Amino acid sequence: MSDISLIFDITKTHLLSRFKQSIIAALGVTFGIGAFIILMGFMTGLNGLLDGLILNRTPHIHLYNEITPSEIQPVEMHPEFKGGMNVIHSIKPKESQIRIHNALPIIETLSNDPRVLGVTPQTAAKVFYLAGANELNGIVTGINVQKEISLYNFSDYIVAGDPLALERTGNGILLGAGIAEKLSLSTGGKIQVSTAGGGIFPLKVVGIFQSGLAEVDNMQSYVDINTAQRLLGGGNNFISDINIKLNNVNEAPAIAKELAKQYNLTAIDINTANAQFDTGSMIRNMITYAVSITLLIVAGFGIYNILNMFIYEKMDDIAILKATGFSGADVKKIFIGQATLIGIVGGLLGLVFGFVISMLIDNAPFETEALPTIKTYPVNYDPLFYVVGMVFAFISTFLAGYLPAQKAKEIDPVEIIRGK
Repeated sequence: MSDISLIFDITKTHLLSRFKQSIIAALGVTFGIGAFIILMGFMTGLNGLLDGLILNRTPHIHLYNEITPSEIQPVEMHPEFKGGMNVIHSIKPKESQIRIHNALPIIETLSNDPRVLGVTPQTAAKVFYLAGANELNGIVTGINVQKEISLYNFSDYIVAGDPLALERTGNGILLGAGIAEKLSLSTGGKIQVSTAGGGIFPLKVVGIFQSGLAEVDNMQSYVDINTAQRLLGGGNNFISDINIKLNNVNEAPAIAKELAKQYNLTAIDINTANAQFDTGSMIRNMITYAVSITLLIVAGFGIYNILNMFIYEKMDDIAILKATGFSGADVKKIFIGQATLIGIVGGLLGLVFGFVISMLIDNAPFETEALPTIKTYPVNYDPLFYVVGMVFAFISTFLAGYLPAQKAKEIDPVEIIRGK
């Protein structure tokens, strides 16, 4: 067996003697790995942005009192009709309040639950927005703004004004962007809201809220929870919704069932609330990974083709090496060494190329009314993408060089020399 340093020198000489082909092979790896990093960074960043738009504002569990018809109708309690098939028309909902009974004790109990990260009460009121002769129907939701900011990134959706002004201003309102546009209102303006009970309340616009979803921005506004309770004529225990954020979101379905049974309330977990969105997100991720893996595989075949051509072009060199005492194993090491060097150099250049292009994308301006808080394209710089790219560059070039190297190992130098 020949000296390793000598084999390395021969490997280096072979690569440099066909410098253009070596560069092309390395660039094949570079662009393959670079494209993988760019695509994964951009697509996962975009998916994360879209997921955040929905999931950041979605509680892990939503508790509320749903008004539904009674499961047992009076006719079924009569001895004559009990157990029979009774056809009932025009079933009326059972008498019930929208407010959650004993909401404050429930909130206190949930806040002390070690599985719960935070609990936010809400009071929703259906209203009409009044501005001059204009009148729009919508919903005003009373919130604890500090908890909403800490648990659900609420401040990210405020495009004008200060959300904390709700606490400082007893009659403040964060107006939906669609409502503000239709009523020609801005921060500091005045608006009146009319409740179902007929009361009219003047409010001051302290900020503009924009979720990026038109159907929400055209109806939804926020006030302090005490203000909402006054709108509905209720006390500080008038709470219509309880939103829960857990330490482990995967526990949401099981805990939702537990809470629904315990408090006799409707409990919707985040998976149920966003089932269609989760399916779309899963499909987008599958497409992203499939395309990225295809890019890497195509790059690997390109390397194999180039190294295979090396074998045919280096027939004379292989014959000389074997004639001068190099074994087939030594020749195999030389060609595997060429592939490995191409993979390392091309892979490192691919990492740099992918990172630079990702930074350019990340700094490219991206402004749209649907996403008011996003100013540039989203890019994910997950280190795992770079590790996977480099590992694949090494493995793919090794495998791409192994088959040609195995072929070179079996070459008979006598047949090559006779052919000359």
